[in-house]
Amino acid sequence: MTNLPQLTDALLTLEDGVAVLTLNRHDLRNALTGSNLIDDIVTTAEWVNHCQDVSVLVITGAGSAFSAGGNVRDMANRSGDFAGDPAECAEHYRKGIQRIPLAMQAVEVPVIAAVNGPAIGAGFDLANMADIRIAADSAKFGETFLNLGIIPGDGGAWFMQRLIGYQRAFELTLTGRIVDATEAKELGIVMDVVPADELMPATLKMAQKMASQPPKATRLTKRLMKMAQRTELKDFLDICACFQGMCHNEPEHLDAVNRMLEAMARK
Repeated sequence: MTNLPQLTDALLTLEDGVAVLTLNRHDLRNALTGSNLIDDIVTTAEWVNHCQDVSVLVITGAGSAFSAGGNVRDMANRSGDFAGDPAECAEHYRKGIQRIPLAMQAVEVPVIAAVNGPAIGAGFDLANMADIRIAADSAKFGETFLNLGIIPGDGGAWFMQRLIGYQRAFELTLTGRIVDATEAKELGIVMDVVPADELMPATLKMAQKMASQPPKATRLTKRLMKMAQRTELKDFLDICACFQGMCHNEPEHLDAVNRMLEAMARK
């Protein structure tokens, strides 16, 4: 039996290759600061990379919200992650919430965000760090940092414009407006919108399909998809050749080919 990491403010399950991380501070609307959720997310991301039993990671929230982002009360009190002079505050960001984008960007398996409710500020950015987003029809999204007189300090501006393009990301960030699930789909933020009671079944159906693929090739493909965003074509093709050589020498490749040949013979 696979040992799961010990988390404080989140729940983690693993079944048939699909790990589900549930942010579990619904009393704080799953705020990432003022809780232990930063540590829990980073711990889970690192565990996924070292656990070969995991093929897909799903992230969702408990209660009515996906994540409210930063703890506004701590901001008002200049406490916690928002305490100190400019240098001290910057250090809190580097050693705090900025660990999430670095950890999420390094996850080696597909990540699906099941957005069950409002994803606001850093909560919106967390959803954008996933590879795919599926939203409940009750979900809302907002890059609301400017509404509070701050900037997206967790890297949100980097992720969103790669997701929906500079112009749309600029408008959402500079206006700080909230969009509902339907508009989020129109903008390309989410791939699909489903009734709230169908969110996890729909998400797990997709996750299980991905988890049924050969696991080593799946991890290599995720790495290639990320590399393609920052690598010139010639260099990228060299990497593809090396990865393909690895795949052709893996037992899972031969198993998959034999299954296909058997299926073709039955037709």
